This record gives sequence, C-alpha cells and structure tokens, in this order.
Amino acid sequence: MLPADITESVQRALAEDLGSGDLSAALVDPRQELQARVISREAGVLCGQPYFEAVCIQLSADLRVNWNVSEGAEIVPNQPLCDIHGPAAALLSAERSALNFLQLLSATATQTRAFVERLRGSSTRLLDTRKTLPGLRLAQKYAVRVGGGYNHRLGLFDGILIKENHLAAIGGIAPAIARARALAPVLTRIEVEVETLEQLDEAVAAGADMVLLDNFSVPALREAVARVAGRIPLEASGNISLDTVAAVAATGVDYLSVGSITRNVQSLDLSLRYL
Repeated sequence: MLPADITESVQRALAEDLGSGDLSAALVDPRQELQARVISREAGVLCGQPYFEAVCIQLSADLRVNWNVSEGAEIVPNQPLCDIHGPAAALLSAERSALNFLQLLSATATQTRAFVERLRGSSTRLLDTRKTLPGLRLAQKYAVRVGGGYNHRLGLFDGILIKENHLAAIGGIAPAIARARALAPVLTRIEVEVETLEQLDEAVAAGADMVLLDNFSVPALREAVARVAGRIPLEASGNISLDTVAAVAATGVDYLSVGSITRNVQSLDLSLRYL
C-alpha cells in the first residue's frame, strides 16, 4: 500500500526547493525538451518510484518517466534505472527533489534488506521504529516494507508502548497496564518495555499483549523466550547490528526492532545524466 501523504510530501519538498520559482530554469527556452537517465553508482535496493514520479507530475504533466527496473529490485553499479523526457525547464527543476526521494528511500530499503537477509531461515521478523526523519515517516516506513521489513507503530496514536519513563511517571508495570486497559480503545495492543527478567514476569502477569526486551544479552533473551513459552510475542531491541542480528534471532524472539534502518541512512549514490 502506498503512503497516503505522497502528494503532500512532494509538495513540501518542491516548495522548499523552488520557493517563488526556479531562477536558473527560467533561463531555458520554454519550448525546449530534454531527455535524461538516472544511473546507479552503487549496489542497493531501488525504492521511491512513486515519489520520483510525483515530483515530475507536479512540475509538468508532460514529463514522462520510463522505468527499466521495478520497485524493490536489487540494482548494481552503473545500471540504468529510468529515462525521463519532457519540457527542459520542468525536468531541470524536478531533478534534485526527485533524486532526493529516490536516494533516501533506496538507502532505507537497502539497509532493511541487509538485515532481512541475515534473518533468512528464522521466523523472526524485522520491525522499524519511530526513529525516522522528521516529516518523512510514512515515506521511510514504506521503504522498510519495500526492503522486506515490517512496520511497528506509525506513531503514538495507533498502539501503546509503555517505556521506562512512562513507568517512572505512573509508578510501575502493573498500574500502567491497568490504566492502559481502562483508557485505550478496544483492541489497542499494549506493549511494555522491560530491562530485566523480573520485569518481564511482572509484565506477563499484568496482562501485557507484547513485551519489548530492551538491551537484553543473548543468554537473557533465550531465558526470556523460555519463560514466556509462546504466551505473548517478544520483541528484542537495543544496539542490534548486522553482526549480531542472526544471534538475536536464534534465541527465538518473535520480532526485533532496529532504529538504524531509518535513522542512520546514507543516501544511495544515484546520478541523473542528460542525454
């Protein structure tokens, strides 16, 4: 499913870049047409085609984009990704915003796919977090799905995650869960973050729907899985890297969440060349 805010996100990006108008593109003959090609400079997972196309469409309905690879495809260096043809001024104005979306979302999908590949053969699913770039949450969570991961909460409105600061303010796990049951809409999932096995036992006894095991060691994760014995889902989180993700999954946790796939992204190197 495509994000509902693609048009709005693209409008913001273009307003930020163009302001009152593209002074450089105004130098170009309005009747002139150009053709360009986007080429990859490094390997990765291509993501962001709907955003790229939306940038072009918003600047000119006559800009045409023809893709050579599909969304979510793995790409290699020097691979032609798409060709664009249409009014020169619109194409010149679209270039940076269109590439920004494509490079950022491809980077997010690429990072996600790398983790997913390390999970191959296990039943553990990779979740994203709310550690996204401001204003681009739905875009990055879309890229996570394209990369093979799963979305956790979209925001604070569609699930309850009781963390250590909530527990400090409310006075403990049991009263926090009881208050959540009383106030939350029906069927809202209540998840509790715990830091010890004793807190895990308390959260399960208090009726948590899911527990986040924060910065547990691999042996502690195994013990947590054994104690819960499948009664509720368990999520591991905290400093999980590509080097450790397979070992975490091998403990039997149902999910693991990684903030770096959306927070610590380095844009994929893509280039737009005029033909």
